[in-house]
Amino acid sequence: MKKKLKIGVVIPKYGTVGGGEKFVYELTERIARDPAFAVHVFANRWRAPGSPALFHRIPILKFPRFLSMPSFAWFAKRKIAQVGIDIIHTHERIFDADLFTMHGIPHRMWIETVRKKRLSLFDRAYAHIERRLIENDRCNFLLPVSSITRDAFLSVYNGHGKTVEILHPGVDWHIFHSAQRADVRESVRAKYGFAAADIVVLFVSMNFEIKGLDHLMAGFSMAKHTPAGINLKLLVVGKGNLRKFERLANDLKIAADVRFAGIVETGIERIYQACDLFAMLSRFDTFGLTVLEAMAASLPVLISRQVGAKDIVVQERNGFVVDREDEAAICSCLLTLTDGRRRGAMGQEAFATASNHGWEQVADQVKQVYFRFRPTAV
Repeated sequence: MKKKLKIGVVIPKYGTVGGGEKFVYELTERIARDPAFAVHVFANRWRAPGSPALFHRIPILKFPRFLSMPSFAWFAKRKIAQVGIDIIHTHERIFDADLFTMHGIPHRMWIETVRKKRLSLFDRAYAHIERRLIENDRCNFLLPVSSITRDAFLSVYNGHGKTVEILHPGVDWHIFHSAQRADVRESVRAKYGFAAADIVVLFVSMNFEIKGLDHLMAGFSMAKHTPAGINLKLLVVGKGNLRKFERLANDLKIAADVRFAGIVETGIERIYQACDLFAMLSRFDTFGLTVLEAMAASLPVLISRQVGAKDIVVQERNGFVVDREDEAAICSCLLTLTDGRRRGAMGQEAFATASNHGWEQVADQVKQVYFRFRPTAV
């Protein structure tokens, strides 16, 4: 019998709420069920009842704040050495690892370019650990979640001698693809006051501003004020500055056509199944799991060029990629998708795309990386 490869997965929070946390959980649980691997998770907090992985608690010094990430990295390094690991796969900035899955962009770029803020002492410490990890000769594999993430890191760090492979997130597509869609559609639409003939645009986000709800509403308003857009409706799920966007809906004269559903904690797949298309015009998104979820529900998608999921969107085939501030283009795409036959064909293509991005496929991709890797002794 072959000896199991001991995999060390490093992440501060495992199995908790969040896009990155979901990615790590779904991937790691599947790999841990493979008898070829013994998976050890090094985390500060976790929620994973019945997990086949072994867990090791890593302390974090929370005060002063700038020591939080250096302390996590230091304690992780010490615990990993004690356990003895063949391959270190980190999803967070630590001092050294064999593989680094990059869920974001370089930290300095995120702070200065996207958030447009000055670096704090915490940010400087975080960026220092990031540089130390990537420039360490041990870190041979970089797994960015999208081409946006890959290009951002390679614009800052020299990738010479490293293997860089994009690792897109996965989706439980069978959850969003329901044979009872007609019944779900009827009940959910009745809840929000939509008619069967309405063409419902879905927007899902926990940050309306960053995800571009204002630009979507402006393009939606333009479309509504044309004969072809008469049946368009907009369902907004999540949270943001509600009063601001309610005022905007009034100003754009679309208040009667917009529903704010708030946060949907359970059954979000029913919301997808009740709608006709999905839109997210983010200022920046390294991938955007909601895009893949929408595609799994057979919804054509409309996204901005700053969304990493553009890697899997084929223009005018399973969705559209536009400039987020081009409201005329947004309007044009929405009007195109009022054609039921076109919308149905694109929805089928969207589902076909999502069905090729299941979590099992993602796990298999990572397993192949593990098998190719020649581990360095800890």
